[in-house]
Amino acid sequence: MWLVAVLAALPFHCSAQEKPFPMPVIPAADWRQVNSHSLPVSEVSQYGGDPAVEQEYGVKALELRTYQLDKTETQVVVEPAPDATSAYGLLTFYQTPAMAPMKDMQLAVGDANQTLMARGDKFIRFLRGNNSSVSENDFRALLVFVGGTKPSLTELRELPPPMPPKDLVAGSEKYLLGPVAAQRVLPLFRTDLLGFQQGAEIQLGQYRTGQGTSTLMSISYPTPQIARVRFGALTDILGLNREQGANSLYGRRRGSYVFLVLNAENTETASAMLDQFQIAEGVSWDQRYSPQRTFTLQLIYMILSILLLTAILIAACVVAGVLFFVSRRVAAKFFPNSQWGRPDEDQLIRLNLKT
Repeated sequence: MWLVAVLAALPFHCSAQEKPFPMPVIPAADWRQVNSHSLPVSEVSQYGGDPAVEQEYGVKALELRTYQLDKTETQVVVEPAPDATSAYGLLTFYQTPAMAPMKDMQLAVGDANQTLMARGDKFIRFLRGNNSSVSENDFRALLVFVGGTKPSLTELRELPPPMPPKDLVAGSEKYLLGPVAAQRVLPLFRTDLLGFQQGAEIQLGQYRTGQGTSTLMSISYPTPQIARVRFGALTDILGLNREQGANSLYGRRRGSYVFLVLNAENTETASAMLDQFQIAEGVSWDQRYSPQRTFTLQLIYMILSILLLTAILIAACVVAGVLFFVSRRVAAKFFPNSQWGRPDEDQLIRLNLKT
């Protein structure tokens, strides 16, 4: 009886020990999608985009959606990109210092006219004019309804690491994948020397210095050999690490990375900015494979694959037998004198034995 009483009281005791925790409050609004149609990339200019830049990041078409709350309608432009890094690159390209991060939301910035968001392989524009009658809470509810408060952990792991945060100008960080976007961001720089045709990926940001701002750039290449060649070209043509007044350029190479500082005041300032990058290399001989399927599911798939292979082999044998039989019939009808068309019982075997 004592044991029964203790077991009966144990769940109430455990529940009493649980501490309450605050739940995030998400504004509720009855948004619903009422329309959606596809548009060519050239139409993105009507919504503040650059068609050449969109195509460079891999966008091939747009999806214009219309969401309705009561009698109010709001348009949302969804741009599918090849991967999460391309969608993130579009977000950084169109982000301006005037835009502020959305509260309690990741990869979402906006101003009075629009809000930009990156979710997985999609770059999303929430259009909102100055005369919009949608309240702040209702508009935030639309953001949560369409894209949620943050991407998944898998999507976040695919993104490049952020630039060093010290003295970084808010909204100046860019992730560039092609020469068109690079030329828009760096109009006075020889972007043809960066090597986009060899797989270069660029991150940059504006940093506050003693007398103004400087541009800190990180260029990632597929291999250290490509990085060495591109760094040599930059050094020879642009004169890296030489005092040239206000237009001085400084740089370093670490493995497959090239780091540059544009418009640095002096060598000391450039060195302090370049010292913020730390490159660590490692080799893993036995990296554990993380399958997406459980062991039981893998075993089931293996058994089904074996059965499918067996069925294919049996079918191939049956087809081969039928073709063999049909070929003998055709040869017997159209080529009666051929050896292949003669029945086995009509053939005479001669031994040529001599006594």
